[in-house]
Amino acid sequence: MEQVKSYLNFTFYNPTKIIFGAKTIPQLRNLIPKESKILMTYGGGSIKKNGVYDQVKEALKKHQFLEFSGISPNPKYEHSMKAVEICKKENIDFLLAVGGGSVIDATKFISIAAKYEYEDPWDMVSKSFFGDSKYEPKAAIPIGTVITLPATASEMNAGFVLSRESTKQKYDKTHTLLYPKFSILDPETTYTLPKNQTINGAVDTFIHIIEQYATTNRNTRIPDRIAEGLLDIIISETPKALENPKDYSARANLMWSSTMALNDLIARGVEEDWAIHAIGHEITAMTGADHAKTLAAILPGLWKYKKEQKKEKLAMMAERVYGKKEGTDDEKADFTIQKTIEFFNSIGMKTTLSSVGIGKENFNEISKRINNRFTILKAPPLGENADIYAKDIIKILELCNL
Repeated sequence: MEQVKSYLNFTFYNPTKIIFGAKTIPQLRNLIPKESKILMTYGGGSIKKNGVYDQVKEALKKHQFLEFSGISPNPKYEHSMKAVEICKKENIDFLLAVGGGSVIDATKFISIAAKYEYEDPWDMVSKSFFGDSKYEPKAAIPIGTVITLPATASEMNAGFVLSRESTKQKYDKTHTLLYPKFSILDPETTYTLPKNQTINGAVDTFIHIIEQYATTNRNTRIPDRIAEGLLDIIISETPKALENPKDYSARANLMWSSTMALNDLIARGVEEDWAIHAIGHEITAMTGADHAKTLAAILPGLWKYKKEQKKEKLAMMAERVYGKKEGTDDEKADFTIQKTIEFFNSIGMKTTLSSVGIGKENFNEISKRINNRFTILKAPPLGENADIYAKDIIKILELCNL
């Protein structure tokens, strides 16, 4: 008798405290110990224009804190190391990240790099990522966050992504030391986001969900239904936020959906893919293209290439997310691919390789970079079935829209 497919065994752990809602930033004053010496990290200054910076300073007026700014989208190792030196010199014992996922990701790296006992903290990202436990972090400076750009869920997970300009590398790192102690999510902080950042955040969230949902159908009804609900919210609420940036309900739904998409909840008990992200990271490292844009460019090609393996879930998505009840599973899977492209295009997200600076002449280089993960860094093959090798990357890229 064939065993019924069901949940993979799992442990769920997430210690991050969430404070959600309008005008919640003043609660900072009670969330960080009064005796802490804080380094507040942020990006290019948008928090000074939208009032968040002033709110944070007011909440921390009885605390001692320094500032570190200039963290860029696709945060860089080289810039982050400047903050590491500040932490060591000033004996910083609490980090407060104010911004989006890039700011939080850089701050997570800073938190473990400041406590790293060996010479090059990049080893924690590049070497331990591929299994060398010697380079695992042993300690971290505690982190809190005030999120202003919903996209990555870094405010409620234990991961970060970091690029190193000198080597054109981009890797992600996960460790339980990296969970923020708390995160404040005030949807009103997103009212002044540029249109392209709202679009990028929505697409990033959408594909985070897909990497955990569009894999093997194991009859995991709880994470599946949550994932489908989140996808439906992204599809319905993103146009509302773009039309009326101060629509609190739309902004709140998008913000909480982004957090729920990658706080580990919908990943428990299921196979995960992440091949779209792996290929996208290489493109960002090569061209500097926005992370979400690379994902949108890769998704259609990967789905077409792996349609047979993903067919059950893509058909399920057609029924439950896009409302197509009739037709074969093949027809429904094709429908999902097309409707997803149409959704991305409708909100202003292109789904072409040329939009992220990639042409046919770059395919071999991308394949070579992925192959280096396997041969040099001993990474496993990509995909939920670990069956995507370097040779498959070119085939996937050939199925993407140029």
